[in-house]
Amino acid sequence: MDDNLLRDLTPQVLGVLVRRGADFSAAEDAVQDALVEALRRWEDGAPDDPRAWLVTVAWRRFLDARRSASARALREIAVEREPGAGPAEQADDTLLLLSRCCHPALTPASAIALTLRAVGGLTTAQIARAFLVPESTMAQRISRAKRTLAGERFERPGDVRAVLRVLYLMFDQGFVGASPNAGEADLAEEAIRLTRQLAASVPDDPEAAGLLALMLLHHARRAARFDASGDLVALADQDRSRWDTAMIAEGVELLQDALARDRLGEYQVQAAIAALHDDAASAEETDWTQILEWYDELARIVPVNPVVALNRAVAVGHVDGPLAGLRAVEELDAALPRREAVMAYLQERAGNTAQAARLYAAAAERAPSTAERTHLLKQAARLNQNRSTPS
Repeated sequence: MDDNLLRDLTPQVLGVLVRRGADFSAAEDAVQDALVEALRRWEDGAPDDPRAWLVTVAWRRFLDARRSASARALREIAVEREPGAGPAEQADDTLLLLSRCCHPALTPASAIALTLRAVGGLTTAQIARAFLVPESTMAQRISRAKRTLAGERFERPGDVRAVLRVLYLMFDQGFVGASPNAGEADLAEEAIRLTRQLAASVPDDPEAAGLLALMLLHHARRAARFDASGDLVALADQDRSRWDTAMIAEGVELLQDALARDRLGEYQVQAAIAALHDDAASAEETDWTQILEWYDELARIVPVNPVVALNRAVAVGHVDGPLAGLRAVEELDAALPRREAVMAYLQERAGNTAQAARLYAAAAERAPSTAERTHLLKQAARLNQNRSTPS
């Protein structure tokens, strides 16, 4: 048995059943029954068309389950709605299933969990470990998500932007955290895998390609984000020889193709900023002027975003000087996450080490993760030690 093959086929088969009108939970049960049957019958090898085999068996299991609970007329309606086979069926089903899992009625956390379960093929236990919650809690979250979608008709794919947003949040949650333990689900890699599927299903959408490029350009640096002790390493201090150059090249190529379509979107702009960071041989060689121009472009495309404004302030600090960057930060909400960390960075660049140390320590108290908290405390300790060391 090829576990990777079954993992790839499972969401495709589930998508077919959902498109044919099957209730999400019932469809998932039918697919699981088909997989069990495959494990029993494929001991000597998979059939010539394993996907068609699984679809046939799963659909029969679904109809068998419906037969005991529904009238014959309902079964005939479901069969009547069954579309004909076609070469674009798999791509359509990928987007349809992702659209269902990323329905606006779901919270972002529930949408991510349901996507990982239904499309990513992860077990509830794997998803729970990735979210650092008990398995029972994650099982309840997924069950609530399914109940929320019960009765919804999904005959056509929904808004691609909603899907992109959930995949972006999934990647961000996986990327900013500490390196995953061996054998556990990697949310960032799952987000990349699912975004590849989405980009293939909507080849004319430059934002899907832009999001994939953005993920790859960030993920390429992941090996250098933590040192041997597991502590976070700031971008400027990373060993760039550890960056994945092949992944960067793929991300840049995707970005160039997307930009050539002349339909600029926020993910393409963010990918362009990431590409400029990846292109610099050292932190000192970073083209901050172009980065600031891209942040200004991003501000014109999307509504006022305090996180984007905070990142732009860093660019301003490099282009126009740290004091200009600080003025830009001071205009932002004082409760904004990481605001004090950015101010500390700019104060240090301005030579105000005592103020920077105080701000680093204050930022550590509000840090969203242990890794980030440790990093900020080390920055504060470094500056305090330098100030107390006789010259």
